[in-house]
Amino acid sequence: MGGGTPAAFDPWSYRDEAGVAGSTLIGYKVEATDGSIGKIDSDSSEVNASYLVVDTGPWIFGKKVMLPAGTVNHVDHEEQRVYVDRSKDQIKAAPEYDETATDPAYRDKLGGYYNDTYAATPPGGLR
Repeated sequence: MGGGTPAAFDPWSYRDEAGVAGSTLIGYKVEATDGSIGKIDSDSSEVNASYLVVDTGPWIFGKKVMLPAGTVNHVDHEEQRVYVDRSKDQIKAAPEYDETATDPAYRDKLGGYYNDTYAATPPGGLR
């Protein structure tokens, strides 16, 4: 691979190499860099507005979290697992998911949080 500059983080678009294109991910398990966080309850592949909603079950007391598409490192369709490049603590500390919030301010807040945590991710992501 070349030594070019890595692409800027886009929280709302899946990475080309993630292996998501044209797939529904509902029901897939989600793996953070340090363990499982739950199952995908819903997803969106809207252009520049893609995300996953993960039901965390007992991990964070049955709460749901929204993960912008840019956090997806890769998808294993055979095992039905989605690997994200954030730790459990980073996901737990994210702004609380509000399914009624459709305003751009909420999206900006969530995207900004994950953009800030992207800087703390080692180059090349984690697998």
